[in-house]
Amino acid sequence: MRTTMSDPWWRRLARWSAAAALGAAAAGLLAGPATAAPTTDPSPRPTTTEQPRPAAVPSAAASTAPTAPAPAAPAPTSAKSAAVASTAATCGGQLPLGKVKNCASITGAAKHTWTVTSTVDQDTLFVRLRHVSGDGVGGQVHGPDGAHACFVGPYLNDCRLGAAGTYTITVELDYGTGQGAYSLSAESMRAPSTCATLSESFFSFASAGRSGTLPAGLAARCFTFTQPTSTVLHLADPGGAEDIQGNILDGQFQPICTVRYPTECTLGEPGPYRLFLEETYGAKAAYTLKMPRISRSVGCPALPLTTFGDPGSALGNGTVPPNQGVGCQKLRVTTPGPLLVRIEQYANQYLDWRVYDDAGRVVCTEYDSWRSCAASTAGSYTLLMQNWNWEPVTYRVAVARLDRVEGCAAPATVAWDQPTLTVHQTSAVQTNCQPFHGEAGERVMVYRAPDRYNDLYSWLVDEQGAALCTEWSEEDGCLLPSTGTYRVISYLARWEPEDTDLTYRLQIRDLSDATGCPTVTPGAYNAAPAGALGGGRCRVLDLPEGTFRVKAVGEDNYRQYATVYDDAGHKVCTDEWCRVPAAGRYTLVLSGGAVESVIDDGLRYQLAVLPWMPSDCRAVSDTGWQDAPVRGRLSTPAQFDCLQLSSPAGALLTGLFPGDATGAGWPEMTVIDATGASVCDQYSLRQYHCELTGQAPFRVVLNSGNGVADGPYALAFARTDGPPACPELPAGATGATVTTGADRFGVCLSIPADARAATESITWKRTGGTGDARLSVFDSAGRRYCGPSGYAVERTISCTLPAGPVTVVLEADAVDATYQLTHRDASTPAS
Repeated sequence: MRTTMSDPWWRRLARWSAAAALGAAAAGLLAGPATAAPTTDPSPRPTTTEQPRPAAVPSAAASTAPTAPAPAAPAPTSAKSAAVASTAATCGGQLPLGKVKNCASITGAAKHTWTVTSTVDQDTLFVRLRHVSGDGVGGQVHGPDGAHACFVGPYLNDCRLGAAGTYTITVELDYGTGQGAYSLSAESMRAPSTCATLSESFFSFASAGRSGTLPAGLAARCFTFTQPTSTVLHLADPGGAEDIQGNILDGQFQPICTVRYPTECTLGEPGPYRLFLEETYGAKAAYTLKMPRISRSVGCPALPLTTFGDPGSALGNGTVPPNQGVGCQKLRVTTPGPLLVRIEQYANQYLDWRVYDDAGRVVCTEYDSWRSCAASTAGSYTLLMQNWNWEPVTYRVAVARLDRVEGCAAPATVAWDQPTLTVHQTSAVQTNCQPFHGEAGERVMVYRAPDRYNDLYSWLVDEQGAALCTEWSEEDGCLLPSTGTYRVISYLARWEPEDTDLTYRLQIRDLSDATGCPTVTPGAYNAAPAGALGGGRCRVLDLPEGTFRVKAVGEDNYRQYATVYDDAGHKVCTDEWCRVPAAGRYTLVLSGGAVESVIDDGLRYQLAVLPWMPSDCRAVSDTGWQDAPVRGRLSTPAQFDCLQLSSPAGALLTGLFPGDATGAGWPEMTVIDATGASVCDQYSLRQYHCELTGQAPFRVVLNSGNGVADGPYALAFARTDGPPACPELPAGATGATVTTGADRFGVCLSIPADARAATESITWKRTGGTGDARLSVFDSAGRRYCGPSGYAVERTISCTLPAGPVTVVLEADAVDATYQLTHRDASTPAS
């Protein structure tokens, strides 16, 4: 910026202010309540930042401010200077309020002086000096006594005046050189040139609003209206691509609300009210002003309350304009009570709704009141829906009373042997009601499932319609606070245009009183499960104190997950391990905590209920490579067998299994110690090794795998730690020949420490019979170091091992065969 010491201070400040304003955003009409732009505004506007304005100086104090002497007008010395003087003479003079004056040219150091008349004391003048082209311009306002009042720049300036009279506006180029064009406009706050009256009908939701166009460069347009104090208005966005905004002033000319983005405005102070509307950048802009009244609303279609079931004609419908447009429905409540608002899902995903009382107070909103909206007094209510979509949204809505029973189904019972309820829905906004009798202290569970894919909602209400148990809890079910009639409120949310009758199923069950459930007592290992095959999702377990193995298995041998509850409906366990704190009767429920599951009688299952610690287990050796395997049969789902190992604590074992086993021939296994603690599983036994930590004796619990067919099994165990007890595998090309069969599918051989290299190549080859085999190598501590390999008829593996003797285990199919095994130093080429 170019300045000289001869420039007066006010000119330097004016130039600085004008230059700063060029990079700033628009200031508002007056400092008023801030309204944030919604983040989803489909027509984003330029980010604006209000620049601080110089404080207005009252006329009494202004006389002490320095003023610049009026420069003498130089005589024209050329045709060019004469043209400049002539142009300047046409840009200046009287500035009528509410009009736009355009100046096509201002050049050099010329100053244009405009006069505007204020007819009232302590007025505020809205002034807009708009840069049109060329170099930038700035200006300032002086009072009748010459006192400085304010600076004016490219955005709307509110200039606070003193006494009534004629004020001057001086306009000049920012730097005193070059050429520019500008427009100038002013409007009075207290005595505007014109002020259009907004009639009572304007405040109806049915009103089309007030439309018009703000000319380019206009300071502001005035509207006036009257409404009772405390009236609540919905302020719509007045513009489209342009940035139109304004402030509503009360009867004392104080700002109340900002008109810019959709929001609500409470007229907290008496009127009459004025709204001054402007375009932030002074551009030409079309507007539509809408301010429907929420309190004592008018223009909303009446929406009658409906009963439960299909609402029929007792529903509302309409289309909500896009981009934060609003729609409404009028409700009439004759007695206080809770309401349920149901808007069809397609529309509801774009519409945010609120319910207001007749005073304009928010009664409830969608996100915290979707289950229940409390109408606490009799009277009129307004349902307001705002559209966040970029397209219009057509909706249907129904509102039901939650404290009424009209339209409810016949009462149901909470016994477990009652048939599953089938519920029909024939309308997109239908709500269903299922009553039942409940006793104080009962813990009731509601299971639900649609008959085809859908979103299904349900919850409980009491006789007064109050929603119960809506907060998350670690406990399952809802604890009933008193004896009486309760109701399940439910509906399907998804509804396609072609839908006419959708169905879903409900089960209302008492977790604390398992009426209608078969009773099961503990069974035994190596036998059929205690709970015989049958339907129904519950069983009563008559148990002593202790820890039990509880597992439900369907006819297809797939596990059905269950939860066990005590007689108060509290969860005791949800897994196969179940600790029972005291002798008594407990309730087992399939998918007990899964409310979105309905299990009908068509599902049949068996139930294992066993002491966690097995008893009467068959003994099994740890030299299964030379002893006959242990054989058994898992003949029914949920059967558990047990074996007792002979190895001491600290021993390492591996399992020996026939490679051609199928189904139950590959049972699931868990090794437990004398306290019942788990030691290792079938993966460790088959693929790694099992170290017997804990207290002896150790037991193996067997059960058929998930979905695996029942049948026989044969298996053995081999201890792999300590000095090798297995026959030696000689070095050389001959090696050892072994036989396998149904009673010997595991072969164990050892290689002494002094007969092996650091890396050994071990080969097996079937020389007779059928089938194939796999091989594993264990170090001197009994840990599997190499393998298991894949099954093959012939194969060589190389294995690098720590010092010491090693154990070689070959596992073959349970068929007659002979194998030759050899080993050699892997660093020596094969002969």
